[in-house]
Amino acid sequence: MKIDIAKNVLGKPISRVDGILKVTGQARYAAEQQFDEKPLIGWLVSSDTAIGEITKLSTDKAESAEGVHAVLTYKNAGPLKPFSKPASESRFTQSRAVLNEPHIRHFGAPVALVIADTLEQARYAASLVEYTIDAGTPDLLLSPDQATNVPDSLDGGFEADVESGNSDHDKNAVSVDADYTTPSQISAAMEPHATIANFDGDKLTVYTSVQIIASAVEALAVTFELDAENIEVKSPFVGGGFGSKLGLHYDAVLACLGARYLKRPVKVVLSRRQVFYNSPHRGNSFQSMQLSCNREGLLGDITHHSAMPRAKGYEFAEATGAGARVTYRAEHIKSTHRIKDADIPLIDSTRSPGDAIGSLAFESAIDELALKAGIDPLTFRIKNLPQVHPVSGKRFTTHRLGDCLQEGAQKFGWQHKAAPKKGKVIGHGVASAMRMNVLVPSAASISIDSAGKLVVRSDMTDIGTGSYTILAQIAAGAFHTQVDNVDVQLGDSSLPTSCGSGGSFGAASTGSALMKACELLKQSLKKALEKKLPNSIGELALEGDTLVVYVQDTHTSSEIESSKLDTHTEPQRFLLSELIDESDFPLTEIGEVSEDDTAEDEQYSCGAHFAEVEVDTHTGEVRLKRQYGIFSAGKILNEKTASSQIKGGMVWGAGYALTEAIHHHTDSASFINPDFGEYHIAVNRDIADVTLDFLETPDYEASPIGAKGIGELGITGAGAAIANAIADATGVRIREFPITMDKVMEGLMSQRES
Repeated sequence: MKIDIAKNVLGKPISRVDGILKVTGQARYAAEQQFDEKPLIGWLVSSDTAIGEITKLSTDKAESAEGVHAVLTYKNAGPLKPFSKPASESRFTQSRAVLNEPHIRHFGAPVALVIADTLEQARYAASLVEYTIDAGTPDLLLSPDQATNVPDSLDGGFEADVESGNSDHDKNAVSVDADYTTPSQISAAMEPHATIANFDGDKLTVYTSVQIIASAVEALAVTFELDAENIEVKSPFVGGGFGSKLGLHYDAVLACLGARYLKRPVKVVLSRRQVFYNSPHRGNSFQSMQLSCNREGLLGDITHHSAMPRAKGYEFAEATGAGARVTYRAEHIKSTHRIKDADIPLIDSTRSPGDAIGSLAFESAIDELALKAGIDPLTFRIKNLPQVHPVSGKRFTTHRLGDCLQEGAQKFGWQHKAAPKKGKVIGHGVASAMRMNVLVPSAASISIDSAGKLVVRSDMTDIGTGSYTILAQIAAGAFHTQVDNVDVQLGDSSLPTSCGSGGSFGAASTGSALMKACELLKQSLKKALEKKLPNSIGELALEGDTLVVYVQDTHTSSEIESSKLDTHTEPQRFLLSELIDESDFPLTEIGEVSEDDTAEDEQYSCGAHFAEVEVDTHTGEVRLKRQYGIFSAGKILNEKTASSQIKGGMVWGAGYALTEAIHHHTDSASFINPDFGEYHIAVNRDIADVTLDFLETPDYEASPIGAKGIGELGITGAGAAIANAIADATGVRIREFPITMDKVMEGLMSQRES
């Protein structure tokens, strides 16, 4: 008989298993955790100068204020390994030292930490700290020619400079020479950066909001020069990270400093303004492109040059030109990246690093070239799709960008435009999305007890993306049981080490490790069955404390029938306690994956974004009418959580296209708008209808579970589709993001004058 796999829930749109905990307030985030002793509260005293040396520092008034237990400064905070040392460590495991020297590296950096009984007492006492800084003149990147340094590498392992093919210098070629700019941006996670730490003299225990647990342990070990075995980091729930919480930052180190100094739990929660300065952000970019094609629309040259700032003492440069290297074939492709070290807060991964802002510029420029060549932008993209990776020449394990563009255009209604209203015009835009896929070493365990309850354990984190749910589905699917029969435990450094969340690698990497663990556990159960079943054991399923065993019939009428995997006798049932000694429960297996579990060929997730906008030509106001995307990312592990991630990315894309920007004071290197009152995130009224589809093609060369990265695919290209729709509606091409009303009006006025 065929196995009933109706219970196999993998891929189904299962609601979040942790949803009830979240909506009832039972899911505890970093700032809500408790030790046996109530934590004291730490509050930052922030620098009002971008760079310089502290020459005067008085804490007497603050120390004598009511409720204050300590005021930590570089004078008394204790020894730490210098910031960003040793150089041999990665940026996530180098020292995160703060309050270890009188040098101030950027505006808003901590000068002191006031620790008191209550938040109110700490904030008041912080206002009593007096300091003077001998300020220097900060370095900023104000023009692309100032970026002259070549980084050793770009985020994701890309080389700074890549070139392939030769330029044919066709005199009849159609060409575009365009300069685009994107502003500094913030991750803007809902949960601010927060940490509660306790130190008993030997063991450091830290509850913090972080995306990767293992590197957080290493960073604390390096920073405080402790043995990693004496450090425990826990982050069971993370309220958004988007790159800003990949590693630990000042809140964690300050809370640990306070705990070390007082031998009591200390809590540090950054205010929203403090988050802007004391957690990573994205630097502004200058992107220069020279593109050409022949009269048939075939690309000849793709040249993409990026210039960006890099925070002094912190080795991070994002691969802004990644999309230009892979999305389309061309006779000649050249991508270069230059940086300038600047006196600014940390720059690090922010909402799909490289791809998000690189696609804003590159996919807009591709649109420019298509229109200049007189070719429909959709047709132009399809005409130039690569058969192999345009630079490396390697095959793609899967590549369905053409399907996404063609099927997406049909579902979106690419050829249809709504009738313009008086004073208002409608435009459609399209953009391609390519996002590199990687499999990162990960481990996960699964246990079964005598009652048939499954427990999954890994230090994997859930940053709101659905890790708890997906891992529960994988385990439930492997044993054909219900999702509520699986308990998933995450976010604790005592659990098997995973890749953590970030870079679109979390679900496929940790999910594949869990799948291997499930297979090992099934093998252990089958071995226990061998004494009771002489026939070939087929599939296993769990029904409470009973193991349902499908045994292949070896007495079928023909060899052909006996070889069929779905040919079984009636299932037999065994109590787990009959198969395994009680003392051997829980039975546990650990699964691991590494780079050896993935192909060496090129692995990419891809998609196509479509947008419809309405532009008021009297006011310059842009209104989104609808966004649509269609994506190929291997096997979809949960349709609901995957859709939520993609939709969130598409909303981010709208923010990048229309509203989001950090503005800098060039004299002080401070931010003009370090809060949500002036940093304009897209809100409900800015967003219209957002829909999507998946083209599911499991890719077992990319990961054992067949899934590929999806989290950052939604933002890559989304903003460019909106920009292209604005150009389609108005004929105005705006190359400075975000596209605000004043820029639209300036473009329209220039258009009328010409």
